[in-house]
This record gives sequence, structure tokens and C-alpha cells, in this order.
Amino acid sequence: MQTFLDFETRIAELAGKIAELKSINDDDGSVSIADEVTQLEGKLSKSLADLYADLEPWQKTQVARHPDRPHTQDYLDALITEFTPLAGDRKFAEDDAVLGGLGRFDGDPVVVIGQEKGADTKSRLKHNFGMARPEGYRKAVRLMELAQRFSLPVLTFVDTAGAYPGIGAEERGQAEAIARSTDCCLGLGTPIISTIIGEGGSGGAVAIATANSVLMLEHSIYSVISPEGAASILWHDSARASEAATAMRITAAHLKELGVIDTIVPEPVGGAHRAREAAIQSVREAVSAALLPFKHMSEDEVRQQRRDKFLAIGRTLGS
Repeated sequence: MQTFLDFETRIAELAGKIAELKSINDDDGSVSIADEVTQLEGKLSKSLADLYADLEPWQKTQVARHPDRPHTQDYLDALITEFTPLAGDRKFAEDDAVLGGLGRFDGDPVVVIGQEKGADTKSRLKHNFGMARPEGYRKAVRLMELAQRFSLPVLTFVDTAGAYPGIGAEERGQAEAIARSTDCCLGLGTPIISTIIGEGGSGGAVAIATANSVLMLEHSIYSVISPEGAASILWHDSARASEAATAMRITAAHLKELGVIDTIVPEPVGGAHRAREAAIQSVREAVSAALLPFKHMSEDEVRQQRRDKFLAIGRTLGS
């Protein structure tokens, strides 16, 4: 059953009418309502296109968090062949919030790392809603070091509200683990292509998104803190999250303008959750294009390009 968001009331009404008419037609073959259904479907398509052509930042936040959006596991299944998952950080434990391993993208060997939120209650609990503990980031470092050793590009998929803030995670060095993962990204001699597929939250996202090229799905968000968190800090009122989302400039269009991301990956009309295969194919094309400039670069050139990219962000924000 399709899940509609709060601002999709008109869309839900039209979809409900179409389903009702189709049900009536199925019950009695003597009544043909095909023309009316076609007319309503046309209205639905137009309403959906008009609505999604001008979403507000808070609405994009809701789309980015939609439970039916493709998750990291979906991208791995569709884009990576011969995938061999690797588990554990070789220090404490396995963290299911971070998926990673070796595989092939378009036939070429790569290392893949991504945060997985889960698709239902059981898997969400297993993956801790995509919020990694220190061992998840240490596993990411371990994988990036393998990429360096074997000169393999790294593909990362970002989808997290942020790093897990629990007591145990803090006791095991959450901040240090995030910092080391970010530092490893910066020093890697192989290219890193990062794609924000849903929610890119705080240092938990930056830890695997400090990349040579950062791609961002059209209706994803990327921010230093969640809109609810920002509203709680600024106004002591999480109900003002919509206002905070607008002020924080967290959408792909805003971040492209600021130089924080490099490429906006278009989504199907109505969001990636409405046409998952098409959305995944768009990501395939964008990642493939992003990898091309690095195929003949030396390790020093790859590092310098990444360094120049992040220094340029500072100049953009300061101008």
C-alpha cells in the first residue's frame, strides 16, 4: 500500500478515487469507466508534477525520509555485481548500520560503503535506523584502507539521520571514530564518489561523504543537524522544524549553489520511492560519469583534487 506524505492530500484523494473506480469496474464488467479513470490519471500525473516541481525544504525533508525510497541495499543489489560483504572493524564488533564490501561497478572492481536504514520494523532495528556506532566508522576506515592497498575506487551511499548518540557509542569513542573516517577519506589516494540517497545528517554523513565528487538525489537533504534539532537549539521548539529547514539551506539546489555538492541527480516525478528502478538507473549514470575524470589520475592528483574541492567550499561560503 502506497504511503502518502502530509502535503500530498490532493494526490491521495485522486489516487483513492482511481482505485475506487477500478474496483467498481472489476466487480461489474458491464460498466465501463475507462474514460473517467484515464481522465483522473491525467489529473493525478499533472498534480504530482506541479507539486514536486516546487517543493519547500521541509517537504523535501519528508520525501528524503520516505520509508519506500531505495536504500543502500537496493543500490548494492542493482548496481554492484560479484558483491562480497566484509564485516567487523577488527577491534570491537560488527555494525549492521554500515554495509560494505568489494564488488564490481560496470565491470570494474570497487569498494562500496553505505548506511542502511532498513525497510521494515525488523530490519530497521537490525540496522539501528542507519545510525552507526564507532565500530561502523572503523569498519569504513578498514574498507578504505583496503581500497588504498589495491588501488580501488570507493563508492559510498549516504542515508542517515546522524551517528548513534548512545552512551555506549560515546564510551567507545564515537567522535574519534568519525574524525578518523573523515581523515581517511581526505588522505585516500583513490577516488571517492559519494551519493546522498536520502538523508545526510551531521558528522555521521560527512564521515563517508568527504569525497572527490559528491552526488545528491534531487529530493535528498544534507545538513549539519536535523531541522528538528536545529529548531530545538535555536528556538527551544522542535515544532519550528519547517522554519529551520528553510533557514539551513539543506536541499540539493542550495548545496550545489554553495559548492558543497557537485551533481544533482534527477528523481522520477513524485520522488524516487514512486519509481525505484528509474531512480537507481539515474544514480548508475551519475556515478559512472563522476568516475571518468579520475581513471587516469595519479594518487597525488586524486588527493589534490579532493583538497582543492574542499578549500573551494570555504572560499565560496566566505565570499
